[in-house]
This record gives sequence, C-alpha cells and structure tokens, in this order.
Amino acid sequence: MAYQVLARKLRPQNFHSLVGQEHVLRALVHALDEQRLHHAYLFSGTRGVGKTTIARILARCLNCEQGISSKPCGTCSSCVEISEGRFVDLIEVDAASRTKVEDTRELLENVQYAPTRGRFKVYLIDEVHMLSTSSFNALLKTLEEPPPHVKFLLATTDPHKLPVTVLSRCLQFNLKNMPAEQIANYLQQVLGQEQIVFDEASIWQIGRAAKGSMRDALSLTDQAIAFCGGELSETAVNQMLGSIDQSRVVALLQALHMGDGSAILQQVAELAEQSQNFVVALEDLLSMLHQVAVCQVVPEAPIGVQFDQQVIRALAQDMPAADVQLFYQMGTVAHKDLALAPDIRNGFEMALLRMLAFRPQVDPSQLKQVTMPETVPPVPAPTKGSVVEPAFEAKALPVDVAPREVQTPDQATLADKSQGALESEKSVDIDVMEHESAEESEAAAATQNEQSAEVAEETNEQVVGHVDVGEETLPLMMDVPPWEESPVGWQGEPKESRPEATPRPEPEPEVEVEPTVEVQSEDKLELEPAQQPAAASSQNWTLADLDQSNWANIFRDLNIDGLTRSIAANMVFATRVGTQLTFTLEQGQTSMLNAAHQGRIRQALEVMFGCDLQLAIDIGSTEQETPFARRERRLTQHQQEAVASLKADPYVEQLQQVFNGQLDLGSVETVKKFEE
Repeated sequence: MAYQVLARKLRPQNFHSLVGQEHVLRALVHALDEQRLHHAYLFSGTRGVGKTTIARILARCLNCEQGISSKPCGTCSSCVEISEGRFVDLIEVDAASRTKVEDTRELLENVQYAPTRGRFKVYLIDEVHMLSTSSFNALLKTLEEPPPHVKFLLATTDPHKLPVTVLSRCLQFNLKNMPAEQIANYLQQVLGQEQIVFDEASIWQIGRAAKGSMRDALSLTDQAIAFCGGELSETAVNQMLGSIDQSRVVALLQALHMGDGSAILQQVAELAEQSQNFVVALEDLLSMLHQVAVCQVVPEAPIGVQFDQQVIRALAQDMPAADVQLFYQMGTVAHKDLALAPDIRNGFEMALLRMLAFRPQVDPSQLKQVTMPETVPPVPAPTKGSVVEPAFEAKALPVDVAPREVQTPDQATLADKSQGALESEKSVDIDVMEHESAEESEAAAATQNEQSAEVAEETNEQVVGHVDVGEETLPLMMDVPPWEESPVGWQGEPKESRPEATPRPEPEPEVEVEPTVEVQSEDKLELEPAQQPAAASSQNWTLADLDQSNWANIFRDLNIDGLTRSIAANMVFATRVGTQLTFTLEQGQTSMLNAAHQGRIRQALEVMFGCDLQLAIDIGSTEQETPFARRERRLTQHQQEAVASLKADPYVEQLQQVFNGQLDLGSVETVKKFEE
C-alpha cells in the first residue's frame, strides 16, 4: 500500500480526538447533544488549524445512522463514506476555483431536493471569501432561509473579506493558532505511535517552526523523518529548518553582556560562513532573552525544553535586568527594520552593535544614591536700623526653592520709589518700618548697598540679578516669573495699602515658601469652551429607547472616536429584533467599514445598554437624517443665527451707513459655543 502522509493519516475522526480549539468544540458538542442546530456555520482561522476537519466531523455527526450525536459511530456506511470523501450528500466546493455567479447558481439548483442517503444535505464551501460579490448575492437568500434538510458549512482564512450580510446569517467560530507546547506534546504521541526515535529539543524546534499550524507541524515531521533517516536529533532538525545552534546564540548574548564588539563580529562572520538565516538568528536571540527575563522575574517558572536550563539560569543571574529589557526592545525594533537594510547581514550586525552602544554603562544600583540638598536655615527677622548678616554660606539650592534676599527698611523705601521700573519683577516680602525724610532714606540706602556688596563678596553669596534705577542698583530675585501677579503683602503692592510697622515675632524654625497664586475675578474663573471637561451622558439610555428618532441623541453619548465614530455618524437605525440591531450605512461610506470598526460599535452599544448585542450593518440609501447630517444642519443654522444677529446689531448698521462699510460674512464666528 502507498505511504500516506501523517497530516492525512492522523486526521481526527471525531471531536474527542481533535487537539486544541476547545472553545469551538464545547459549543458544537452542546449543540449536537441538545439538538439545537443552526443552518449555517462559519469556521475561520489560519491554515492548518482544523477548519475543514471540524466541518467534516460535524457532517459525520449530522448524518450518522445511529442518530445525531457529538460522538458518531464511525462504522456505519455514512461515516465511512464521509471519511473516504465519497458521501453523495456531502458537497464539498472549492470557492477559490468556482468564483463565478454561474457556479453558485448551479450549486444552489439542487438545494430544494431532499438528500439521497443521509439525513441532511451538507454544503461544505472552503475558502468562501474567494467568491465574487455576485456569488455572495446569489447565496444570501438561500443561506438565510434554507430548506430544513440543508446545512451550510463555510471555511475561510480571511473572514474580513466576507460581506457583513453573510456574517450575520452564520454562527461564526474563530479557530486559534495552537501554541508550540501543545504541538510538541502531540508530536511526541505521534512519533511514539510511529516508533520513531527522537529527542525533545528537536520536537520543540518543529513546534516553533509550525507557527501554530498542526498540519504544518505534521508535514515538517514527515520531512524531518526523511532528512534524519528515521531518528530525529536537534542538530539535524536545525540544519533542516535553517535554525541556529543554541550555543551560538548563547555566545552572542554573552558577548553583548561583556561588551565585546570583536566577539560579536566574529560570531556574525561564522554564521555568514554557514549561510545561516540572520532573521532566524535574531528571532532565536529574542526567544532566549525572553526566557532569561522570565527567569529573572519568576525564578521558579518552567524553562522551555529547547533551552539549556543551566545556561538560562546562569545568564539570568549574571545579566542585569535593565540590559535584558533593553536588548529585547531593540531587537524587536530591529526585526521590523531588517527588511529595510541594504544587506541582511549588515542589518543584523547593526542591531547587535546598537544594543552594545546603548548598553547602560552605570550599575543600576548606583542610580538609587541621590544627593539631597541641605535644608535652608531660618532667616532672622531684621530690626530697625540693623544690618542682617548672612547666617550661612550660599549653596546650590533645588529648582523650586530660591535663595531669599533680606532688605533693610531703607532699601524697602527705595524699592517703593522705584515701583514703576520694577512692575514685572518680584522680591521678598518684608516689614516696612517708619521712614525718615526722602533725602535721608536715599543716603541710607546707598550706604546699605555698599555694605551688602561687601558682605556678599566675603561670604560668596550668590546674587541672582540686578536692575539699574537711576544711579543706584537694586538686587532682584528671579524665583518667581515676572508674568505672575504678586501675592498680598509682597513688595510690589502700593505703599498706601501697607500696614504700619510692628515688631516681628520670633522666626519659625523653617522657612516656607508660599506658592504663587494668581488672583482672578469671578468672570475669569469660568473655563473657556475648549478647557471645559467633556459633558457626561445626558441620560441613562436603555435598549427600549433605541429607535429612529432617538438614534442621533444616543450616538452623541456613544463612547467611540476616530474613524469608527465617523462611520457610526453616517448610519441610521433600521430595526431591532430582540438583541439583534440592524443599521443602514450610506453607500459612500462603505470603503471605511470593516469587521474591526463594526466590532467597536457593537462593544460601545453593549457598554451603553448593558447587554450582549448582535449588530448588522446594511449598505444602502435612506431618507432618514444621519447624526452627521443632523450636526451639519445645526451647525449651519447656528452660523446663520450668528450672522443674522450681527446684521441686526445697531452699531454694525451705523458703521455701514456712516462709513459705507460692508460686512464680511466669511469672517463671522459664533461666540456662543455650539451644543450638539
């Protein structure tokens, strides 16, 4: 007998022997056992995950002579003929080769006739997304209301290409890619049954290379058996797959950790001599970095069989976690950019050298040592006629605390006289004493300035800035921006509003710098329209409120944005049957619609109404007003009201009459915020 490949030989014959896709099997098993059968099923997923296999098992369950059950007998004539592909009532159609509408019409001509042998006439249409638009239109009516003896089983790798009208008529099951661990465990059972010697590392390499497809994994296993001569080893499988030996990946990672650029270039040169795939090399490096990072965070986590556990644990202890995360992040970005490199080897080298160049040069533990600035000692209060000596040497202060500068009463008097020149500057608040005549104050101020300059030179006190007023120079503080308003009690306020001088109490142990507060009038406290927070939903909507008249108001409170909101704004509500909602989208907006946007709209409606919903969007024209058209109409009306109000203004009319002026309508902007 001719040899049969593993992918065909080991095809499952019932649901309980199927590996993976438990979420799909659970729904189908319950439906079969409870006799709650739908007339159309859609199975979607990537290649080799079991779409056609599940469809054939479902056909066997429906037509088994022992009755409808999730466990077909497998021995009756119907089960045997379905397994061998010669059951007359199972019509398998390859939509990729029969895309014309004539083929679909020919296929549906026999739908009305009862099945010949089985209980149901089952139409299995593979790669259904390849049908033309006319073929889908010809299929719609039959797909929605087929005869009771007909079941449709559709399979596709690209469900986004199916019209929403087809999707709404089917029960859709999305098959997931299988993880490498599950594939490897299944391959161990297969090789055990085939009596093939293997090591676990080789099986893991095949599981990773399959990328979630069980059929690809079985095909690679057939190839590996032929390549290795009946005994699978990691070295031989790596040669067949073009994978990189783990020791070379470890050498690259250790060279990165040690910062040895020459060792990195040497390893790359050796990989090039062996004609290795540098994309695969980068992927293997990222996989090892991921395993090292997992081992650092959770030391007790299991390590993949494809890795040497001792090597991974040693790297996890030696390499800083920051380096591992940085290398992984830069490697993922480089993996995307490899296709843009002029030479794949150069791109791989640059990725490794970039990791080396941006590798932190400082031990991360040193970053925890932060030098805190010394606290500022209290400043003693000045007394009348006294000169304040600096209590400490000037030091660098934090950004939010600026050094204070203390003025004598004579200096305060001079600052009051120079108020016109210092309107935009801020200075330290002081108590103002009684003053003598203006001439004595000016002389005392000049003397005090000279003393302050001498004291500043002796104590290395930092002077922030000066502003010249006539022949005298006043020290200024730049700790407050000049555009901020002075708080009450600062030097900038008018002299008449200052209280009489009183003896100051004892200073507090710490100097607190009050934050600058900008005083605004009540009318300024109102937020501008652009600064006002978004308005919450004006009403708690329920599903009963959804109708054609309320849809525009409900759309306004819908939590969607971007292109999805634009699509919803051009829809109108059509019908509601239970939790099945149907909307109509304008013909000109169909290019933007896809399954992702439809899913976001459905999720937003479910959040608003608090229940699970089914959403269908039809394409067509409608006489109802969409939310977008309603908003445009109200915006136009709002603008027209503003123009009419401006034309009716008496001052505008007077300007037009006196100066023969003309009103530029294009420049009119509404003052009142538009409310939807």
